[in-house]
Amino acid sequence: MWDAVVIGVSAGGMTALGTILPCLPSDCRLPVIVVQHVHPESDDFLARYLNKKCRITVRQAAANEPILARRVYVAPPDCHLRVNPDRTFSLSRSEPVLFARPSIDVLFISAAAVYGPHLVGVILTGASSDGAKGLKAIKSAGGIAVVQDPRTAEADIMPKAAVAAGDVDFILPLDAIGKFLARLSNGGTL
Repeated sequence: MWDAVVIGVSAGGMTALGTILPCLPSDCRLPVIVVQHVHPESDDFLARYLNKKCRITVRQAAANEPILARRVYVAPPDCHLRVNPDRTFSLSRSEPVLFARPSIDVLFISAAAVYGPHLVGVILTGASSDGAKGLKAIKSAGGIAVVQDPRTAEADIMPKAAVAAGDVDFILPLDAIGKFLARLSNGGTL
């Protein structure tokens, strides 16, 4: 029923991702695609750090790379990450969106167009409103919208903006999101 998960996160992201992604089982049927706001000159540290903690492969996404199950893809620094109609990635250095490149909205909107009602969007901790518009696009396409409970967020602006922007299916504490995604990853129901 679900074909992919997209996650948007900013301030406090390393802790949040390090909490939820290790919950995914080694036989996870879904690809998970992450935009974490990072400094433009960052390297692939986040992907390497998470790869050591997770049971599935975590890597930085590359242009034209096929999107596969049992993988977590992290947007590279200073590039917007998009999902192409053939379920590969494209990268661009177009203008920042809400001062961010990579932008959560750019990823979410492109993924919603490709995966439609088979997409799960997750907004975690962060100090901007990036992701609110993209999560709304996921809902409009028939997908599922999940937001970290702002009370459990290191920075609550992003989750609050996502909730204020529209219809959210689940508002969950951080420690419940990993279990929720693990259940969905193997065909579990909501």
